[in-house]
Amino acid sequence: MITFVLCCCMISCIKDEAPNNECDIESAWVEGAELEKLFYKPADMRKENISSTETSITFIVRSMAMVPTEIPVNFKITDKACIEPASGSLQDFTKGPVTYTVTSEDGQWNRTYKVAFTEPILPKSKFSYENVDTLEGGFLVLNKYHQFYELNQNGEKQRFWASGNAGFALSLFSGAGPKQFPTYMSENGFEGNGVRLKTMYAGDLGKGMGKPIAAGNLYLGRFMVEYAAMDPLKATEFGVQWDRDPVRITGYYKYKPGPEFTNVKMEVIPDRIDEASIYAVFYNNIDPNGSQYFLYGEELADLDKIIDNPQVYKVARVSSLPPTDQWTRFEMFFEGRDAPEELVANKNCNLAIVFSSSKNGAQFEGAIGSTLYIDEVEVSYEK
Repeated sequence: MITFVLCCCMISCIKDEAPNNECDIESAWVEGAELEKLFYKPADMRKENISSTETSITFIVRSMAMVPTEIPVNFKITDKACIEPASGSLQDFTKGPVTYTVTSEDGQWNRTYKVAFTEPILPKSKFSYENVDTLEGGFLVLNKYHQFYELNQNGEKQRFWASGNAGFALSLFSGAGPKQFPTYMSENGFEGNGVRLKTMYAGDLGKGMGKPIAAGNLYLGRFMVEYAAMDPLKATEFGVQWDRDPVRITGYYKYKPGPEFTNVKMEVIPDRIDEASIYAVFYNNIDPNGSQYFLYGEELADLDKIIDNPQVYKVARVSSLPPTDQWTRFEMFFEGRDAPEELVANKNCNLAIVFSSSKNGAQFEGAIGSTLYIDEVEVSYEK
């Protein structure tokens, strides 16, 4: 337990944490009636709960032609740190991102952030999983894992696919490589590369915390490693901004369940076979108070009840994923209600697509070794 607490304390500036040596941007915002005209909605003017793994902050505006050459962006940073350029200082974002540097109180640590204003470049409708960055994370010995990204029409990276790899890195002490993580890029996709998701033992540390397994997962959204250990369902933020009302999702999969299904106490449940999970949720990303709204793991723990959430418009799921060692096509249709056209046009809707190698992985139930492969996923909009 002591080791685990020390591990969590390392997240912000990578190296050993000491009092007052953190250097993170926690939130960023612009304000004022004139600047509000730039945005689709007031909630877009604020970026809250910025993860300590983020290095870029992007504000989405209606048109860059409307953006003035001087904008004051305000920041909340970690206690007693300093930021340069100063919070609230006038900066020109029309020529590209502005670099901000946050320095810890003791002056020994710093982090740089790219802050940008841009028009919406939303995810495309087909995903082939051909590209990954190799990131580092963990405790004492850094472990290397994959993070998937897509390229937009401008050739820029879009990192809207997330997984629990950053949290799993905290349970490893061996300098592990990407193939030792639950989620990584497989070279043997349906076409080119693909995704491999594998349910794995979370180590003695995870078992001691009552979280003995880690299902391989991939989803549209972001993973906040700060919550990974103490509140893992809060660490998974599902959904990214979407500009069309989806009707159907198709793709290809292979699946092999692990040999022994265990519960959260690592007790074997005889005759129970693990199952994979593929589903999607389309929902309103603004709550009744006008604030930004996201779905988290706790809301998606019971898909049968999620449709009762007034923020949710519709849900799609693959009812059955029989084990197969051949690439097999899957198809799922959305059920529920269409979102109001005006909300969709104003970017007020999010789409979450979720893949997991163990259906009950969020409850830390499943079979170690269960492996799900995914490739060539496409979102369709025809009625």
